[in-house]
Amino acid sequence: MRMVFGLVLLVGIALAGGAVYLAKDQIGQYKTAIARAEAAKSKIVPTEIIYVAERALKYGERLTKEDVRGVAFPVTAIPEGAFKEITEIFPENTDQLRVVLRPMEKDEAVLAVKVTEPGEDAGLTSRLERGMRAFTIKVDVSSGVSGFLRPGDKVDVYWTGRINVGAKDGRGDVTKLIQAGIKLIAIDQTAGGELNSGTIARTVTVAVDPNQVASLAQAQSTGSLSLSLVGAGDDTIAGAVEVDQRSLLGLAAEKVQEAAAAERVCTIRTRRGADLVEIPIPCTN
Repeated sequence: MRMVFGLVLLVGIALAGGAVYLAKDQIGQYKTAIARAEAAKSKIVPTEIIYVAERALKYGERLTKEDVRGVAFPVTAIPEGAFKEITEIFPENTDQLRVVLRPMEKDEAVLAVKVTEPGEDAGLTSRLERGMRAFTIKVDVSSGVSGFLRPGDKVDVYWTGRINVGAKDGRGDVTKLIQAGIKLIAIDQTAGGELNSGTIARTVTVAVDPNQVASLAQAQSTGSLSLSLVGAGDDTIAGAVEVDQRSLLGLAAEKVQEAAAAERVCTIRTRRGADLVEIPIPCTN
């Protein structure tokens, strides 16, 4: 009897020890899971709802509610001008729609600078800053950079013409930089930032101030204008540039020799014997 009791006691002690071991293991796993959850929670980036394009949008399209959707966006990376409420894009007190000013890809954030105000036209006036004017320049395949120009690009404008007309020391045709880093706002009748293929433009429209308008108008009427495309990341401004035929060919300027005016001499003729002699006298008139 005592042996049976002792055996039962040993079995009970073994079971109790196993239960304690299992419980300790479970508690350890539970603590590990909690630590992992806390670590994952600390990595969660706070987000906020902003509205993005539901599909690819092109310049000039009307923006409707079906064209946008709200997505969670990291708070620290929300771009300036993003819309956080649908009523900011489509005000409740008007049914007038916005117009797309810049092409947008699917899931790209809709920004205030990429769309017009409700009911506003997407014409060139919306692209002109305060104090600026639109001016159109005639171009061709050579002067228009072979169709590589796009609205939003910057160009330098060169004038080629003849100066000192009729002068003996005239330099012939001269090419001179007259405007640097001016912005293109339209190519032909297209103001969108994307063109399907390289197009040989006949005209480009630039945004300039009134003084530049006068300079470009005078230059265009007295010679030919050529455009030079400025790199997208180039913020330098070209200095004074002027080349004439003599400097291009490396020829020294010709010196104009002016003949000295001959002194006026008055004479009288008299005969001395058989000889006829001229005698100088002061000129009276």
